[in-house]
Amino acid sequence: MKNDCCVYIPEIVLPRQGTDMQRWAVIACDQHTSDGAYWGELDKFVGDAPSTLRLTLPEIYLSEGEARIRTIARTMREYKDRDVFSRLPKGFVLVERDTPFSPTRFGIVLAVDLEAYSFNASDRAQIKATEATILERIPPRIKIREGAPLEFPHVMLLYDDREDSVLGSFKARRGSLEKLYDFDLNMGGGHIRGYFLPEEEAEKIAASFAALKDKDGLIFMVGDGNHSLATAKALWDKIKPGLSEEEKKTHPARYALAEAVNIYDEGIAFEAIHRIVKGVDARKFAAGFPKAEGGEAWLAVGGKKLPNPLGKDAAAAVELTDAYISRYIAENGGEADYIHGEDALLHLTETSENSVGVLLPKMDKSELFDTVKRHGCLPRKTFSMGESAEKRYYIEGKEIVKR
Repeated sequence: MKNDCCVYIPEIVLPRQGTDMQRWAVIACDQHTSDGAYWGELDKFVGDAPSTLRLTLPEIYLSEGEARIRTIARTMREYKDRDVFSRLPKGFVLVERDTPFSPTRFGIVLAVDLEAYSFNASDRAQIKATEATILERIPPRIKIREGAPLEFPHVMLLYDDREDSVLGSFKARRGSLEKLYDFDLNMGGGHIRGYFLPEEEAEKIAASFAALKDKDGLIFMVGDGNHSLATAKALWDKIKPGLSEEEKKTHPARYALAEAVNIYDEGIAFEAIHRIVKGVDARKFAAGFPKAEGGEAWLAVGGKKLPNPLGKDAAAAVELTDAYISRYIAENGGEADYIHGEDALLHLTETSENSVGVLLPKMDKSELFDTVKRHGCLPRKTFSMGESAEKRYYIEGKEIVKR
């Protein structure tokens, strides 16, 4: 790491020129986990075309894990044999994303050193988790990664850069950069463009990130994909004892691909992640639901909103809600899930009689870094960066095994 910075300059993998990018790019696997129709429609659209849909495991299909995991590894190898992939020279990708919901968002696809990442709240590290990591969620993800020669991440890292010192100049002259892709994303995801930043430019960006370190050495907080990053870390920790000191420095599994985004970027908006509880008596659930002073929150029953104050502190509201849901399910049965978007939650409760939703308040993004520094990790799924359709789509990849 130059400048004692966790940023690493990778050789990024993209599909070869001429690939149908609309079918190649698909949304993060942790979206639409209660919406089988979304994934069914996407599957029909993709068909037999090369696609990251075949290289990732949407969480809605976790129950089919073993069979799908074998298929993912086999498909990666098949794509490699068919020369579907093209490897770029060392460098970064500047990403410009337009969506129907927010101003244009800019990010930079790079790699980070997993030795500099920790999901333990008490650790000092350059890359920190923002929410609690559920260790039980890591083993099935390790199985996918262990058999995969490449990674295609949906990890988004946030950094605190009010002056836009890292990307400002590159955004201004992006028209002079080599354009790697420029296309409409499927399923209402908006439009995306990618520009290549060669190694010499990437080194300038890495130096700018190093200059952002705070007194504790922190540079990044994980905005999306913490369990994916934790999985990469766990597999690296499993691999490295068998390597020499020299091998440890360069092994590709040590470095994880991610998109880094300035938390003050105009295209970053924090939204709440709502809860739905299925297989329950909605009225009984609602009758026992806790309340707190002030703050706007709602229950959703039969597609309609019922006011239920939960206080003004978003993290506290999430903690209160999750505690009640856990108690209720333990005593009465049921199943909980996380939903992005008010309309989606209302629709699900309207079409499912034995379900109830909780519409939670959203957190102000400017509070994130200070809140996490003061209190450690937030409750799981406290915030989402934008609406579901604004989530990162799988596009870029990186090799994670030795050639």
